[in-house]
Amino acid sequence: MSKLLLFLISLVAAVIYTLQRLHVGMPGWINNYVNDFLCIPLLLEYMSIVIKKLKNDPNYKFPLAFIFVLASYYSFYFEYYLPAHNPRYTSDIIDVILYFLGGLLYYATNLKKTVSVK
Repeated sequence: MSKLLLFLISLVAAVIYTLQRLHVGMPGWINNYVNDFLCIPLLLEYMSIVIKKLKNDPNYKFPLAFIFVLASYYSFYFEYYLPAHNPRYTSDIIDVILYFLGGLLYYATNLKKTVSVK
């Protein structure tokens, strides 16, 4: 993901979050679903940046299994565990689907093979 795209997507997520905290009305699909879709790709991209630096490997990519586990964890924690233990949270199957779609989007956009010049 380019730095500009990462910045823009992060900005969109931050603006939505800020507007929610300020109780500014937004269309339901933006208020309820956009950040759930963006969550996994943003998290994975920022994690990828850190891991690439730590491993000194600019070609590092997360395996599909890891992306699946992360989306599963978020689905369980935010859509099953928290709603059962905190009335502030509600469970929504669409959020689960969006976590996995976001993970698939991240995976698909990182499929390109890195070509090394020798």
